[in-house]
Parts: sequence; structure tokens; C-alpha cells
Amino acid sequence: MLPEGRKIATTFWGKAWCDNLEAYSDFENRLPRGRSYLTSGSVLDLQIRAGKIMALVQGSRLYKVTINIDPLSKARWAQFKKSSGGSITNLLDLLQGKLSKDILADITTKGTGLFPSPKEIHMNCSCPDWADVCKHVAAVMYGIGTRLDSSPELFFTLRDVDMQELISEAGKVAASPLQGKPQKTALAGADLSELFGVDIEDVAPTPKARRGVTKPRAKPSRPAKHNATTRIDKGSPRGKTR
Repeated sequence: MLPEGRKIATTFWGKAWCDNLEAYSDFENRLPRGRSYLTSGSVLDLQIRAGKIMALVQGSRLYKVTINIDPLSKARWAQFKKSSGGSITNLLDLLQGKLSKDILADITTKGTGLFPSPKEIHMNCSCPDWADVCKHVAAVMYGIGTRLDSSPELFFTLRDVDMQELISEAGKVAASPLQGKPQKTALAGADLSELFGVDIEDVAPTPKARRGVTKPRAKPSRPAKHNATTRIDKGSPRGKTR
């Protein structure tokens, strides 16, 4: 495998992996030769599994490198999920490292972040070099950074945690009654059946008259008047009635 361009890694997860390696004095003296081995194409068939990396490195002969990494502790993973506060809402942002500065700092802090410390990394190479971090191991360690450039999800595989849990945590926070706009009352908009554990039937409300509006009373019908009808006959004197 070969890194693209002159840099070992160019993305957040790849660069953060390499930066973590270089932050420890345990590794710094042996890493430079590993870089040259990687860039020359000497690392072959690098595989990443849960807590384990395996690779073949071409030197004076073909050497087998195995690196075991302790899984991220459950307590640390739970703490990270809690501290992220449901801010990681989609996998694309997570894998591209498009997160807040606080979350990025939590991920990459030396010794307490999500990246392994030297005491969590256990290396073995079939070469005769007595050093724990021989040039073949160093090449593979850098090769992991290159691989994370193209497949950042492998970081979570390697640390034996499920990145989907971060998205689920965000969903739980979003569904929390403490989130969102403030309600006028504690029960406003609540599902009362679910809240109290009983079945509540919907009853149509009885219509009520609006306040301040008085319905006009119906006017009583007046009795018909039985007045005598005055009739004037053409042939009768004016004023006479019949």
C-alpha cells in the first residue's frame, strides 16, 4: 500500500492517528524509518480488525507484523458519548471529522482521547530486530493512518466500539422532553395515554357559548288585531259604516 501524494495522511482520522503516534517519545526515535518503508511500498496486505492489525512488510525478506490494540474501555466510551451531548447527528460528519472543537479535542487529547496510548499497543514482528518498534512495525503503524484516510470507519472497528451508538445517543437527546421549545404547561402536547399508562378515549367537547356574547331573545308574536273594517260604498254617504 502507498499513501497518496507526499503526505502519509491527509484527512482528520488519518492525520490524528499519525499525530498521536508522534506525540509519544516511546515511538519518535523509530518512526522515521517506518515512513520511508511505507512510502517505498514495502507494506503489503494490511488488514484491520477489532483490536488487531496484521500486515506483511518487505525488507531483506518478507516479515509478518502483528499489532494488538486494547479495546477502548467501556467507561471511556460511555463518557465520550455523554460528553458529546448528542451533537454527533450523522455518520458523514463523524467520518469526515466535521465536529465541534470541543469534541475534536476530546477525541484527540493525548492519553485520555479515543486514540490508544503506547501501553495499549502490543507489537510483534518476525524480523530479528530486538526493538519493540522496529522499522517494519513503524511502517505498519503509519500504514494505519493511510488506511484511515480512505476508510475512517475502521478506527471504530479497531477500537472495538460501535459508532452507530453516537447517532443513537443524539436521537435520545433530541427526544428528551427537556429539549426543544419551552411548553406553556408541563403536559402541553404530551401523550397522556402513554404518560399515565391508561387508555384515554377522545370525547367530543360540548359546545359552549362564547363569553361576552348574549344570544338575542326571540320577539313574542303579537296577537292579530280584530279591528272593524271601515268600508265606504260608492253609493253610501261618506262616513257611514257597515
